[in-house]
Amino acid sequence: MVIALLALQLGSLVAPAYACGCGAMIPDKAQRIGVDREESAVRWDGHDETVVMRFNVHGNAERAAWIMPVPGRADVRLGDPALFDELDRLAEPEQRDRYYFWPRGGDWPFDVTNGDGAAAAPPGAGSGVGVVGRERLGPFDVARLTATDPEALGDWLHTNGFELPERLTGALRPYVERKWEYVAVRLAPQEQGAILYGELTPLRIAFASPELVYPMRLSRLARTPQTLGLYVLAEHRMEPRSPIGGDRPEVTFADRIERPEGAVAGLTGDAPVRLTILEQHFPHPERIDDDHHLRTVADTSYREIEYTDRLLTIGGGIPVWLLAVGAGLLSAALFAVRVKRRRSGRDTGVRSPA
Repeated sequence: MVIALLALQLGSLVAPAYACGCGAMIPDKAQRIGVDREESAVRWDGHDETVVMRFNVHGNAERAAWIMPVPGRADVRLGDPALFDELDRLAEPEQRDRYYFWPRGGDWPFDVTNGDGAAAAPPGAGSGVGVVGRERLGPFDVARLTATDPEALGDWLHTNGFELPERLTGALRPYVERKWEYVAVRLAPQEQGAILYGELTPLRIAFASPELVYPMRLSRLARTPQTLGLYVLAEHRMEPRSPIGGDRPEVTFADRIERPEGAVAGLTGDAPVRLTILEQHFPHPERIDDDHHLRTVADTSYREIEYTDRLLTIGGGIPVWLLAVGAGLLSAALFAVRVKRRRSGRDTGVRSPA
């Protein structure tokens, strides 16, 4: 997943545009668009890679461009909207109970309720550019491009109605030098006059790759911190080779999925696969110096645990602390009675037989 926000200016004519971790979101002139959340699931089988992305956007843009560099010829189609929900269910934290002895707020006799008695709730190609293909997929107008010159790529996008900031043109140069290709996407609502807002249909991009790589260089243009969320589906647990200028990537889930089903099986097939979920924060995106290259690591499983604190009880809900306090009070009372009897016996002169 990437949450990204980038303000780029072209004189006084262009409203801020926004960059995504693996691509660049560019609205038309005088319009704004922001990516609230970009989620990415990556499937790699050792020679082919598939990236499925889902955007949640806001702003007033009726159209916008999104550009993603890829290392090989891309096949683009719509993704399954159910994929990310299914992945989240597979990675749900393990639920455990954790017991405590003494009562806390919300337990008798300290329980507090609202007035209603309910418990309180927790808070066309130009020179140097080749058009491999172009098709309409739902809200996406997709062009698959090759380019030998980043300036020519910028000219093509401009000719086709997209403004490409000069800084982004320079950022594309490393991909041009490595002879990567590009997926240029025009996002446009199918209803006339509608704006891009809310959760968009996922886009699925597949290409050949001898290694698992996730493009990130374009995020270095961002001027605000970014967060990457990535679901990786491969034969083994996969982790980035380096932090590429961000904080150390954190693994939030890693485990083997024995029988993929539904949308997950549609991406991976029905054979067992290992799911690794990564979270990474980039407090200074200008330090991003490479794409993410992921490598195989030990297949150690990891799952987060969520604890529910519960008052320790026995016998149908009787608090143990209450029984303990009651037993203590009873023992103290019996001891007091015994002491009193002994004193009473001495005062009356009664002696115990020898």
